[in-house]
Amino acid sequence: MTAASPAPIVLLTGASSGIGAALAAAYAARGWRLVLIARRAELLEQVARDAHLDPTDAARVRLIAADVRDTDRLRLEADTLLREWGCPQVVIANAGISHGVDLSQADDLDVAIDIMDINWAAALATLAPFIAPMRARGSGALVGIASVAGIRGLPCHAAYCASKAALIRSLESLRVELRPSGVKVVTLSPGYIETPMTAGNRFRMPFLISPDQFARHALPAIDAGRAYVTIPWQMGWLGKFLHVVPRAVFDHYAGRYGRKARKDDCEPCQAMTRRNRMRRRR
Repeated sequence: MTAASPAPIVLLTGASSGIGAALAAAYAARGWRLVLIARRAELLEQVARDAHLDPTDAARVRLIAADVRDTDRLRLEADTLLREWGCPQVVIANAGISHGVDLSQADDLDVAIDIMDINWAAALATLAPFIAPMRARGSGALVGIASVAGIRGLPCHAAYCASKAALIRSLESLRVELRPSGVKVVTLSPGYIETPMTAGNRFRMPFLISPDQFARHALPAIDAGRAYVTIPWQMGWLGKFLHVVPRAVFDHYAGRYGRKARKDDCEPCQAMTRRNRMRRRR
């Protein structure tokens, strides 16, 4: 970037807290222009202020209050961004939710569908509008925030593990497709990160790190266009072990793993699930 050239652009979903807010701050510190997407406008404004940006500075930051499952809205915002600012250098599909599900409970099927909608389908909808522009330019990075939980199925995580496994494989497919184009597809696979998503976990979380620590490792991986990175690295060794451990051994020990709480105690998620249930019935 020269004095005469505009600052590079990063687009980031799930930007209102946790990993998203930390990544936003890290890119702001580099002087990038930020496009931040999350459902709550007031939280996005606070993220901008925490990153030492003026939320009303339209030349430096765009705050978009939107539900990432609204794919028409995502496409509209992408088209507007491409027209007014140009194609981002980095697009990060970070928005996600995590709840335990008990599939013997009828309501939990709706929760499972919500998890797949946000963690997988919305991630692809976030990246999709920028594939052709990046390919035409011959550069850029499409980034998905997956999880070590996508490696094997864990008890009460039937939806979360499936959503992250689906995202990992979809990004892998996209990476191979775009390899000749110069566009990088990066899968970041967090272990346990100290965020609102993990705050309610009632089990031990080894190698727990802060969102800021995650961001410090994530940006160099994105810069380098690395295909798949586990953060922190210690969880990468656990991931390699989970890939190869025999099913009988895995089943024995995974059964002792702590259960993720169901969505009953999360009123915003209950409301979200009710809205989706009504929408599907119409």
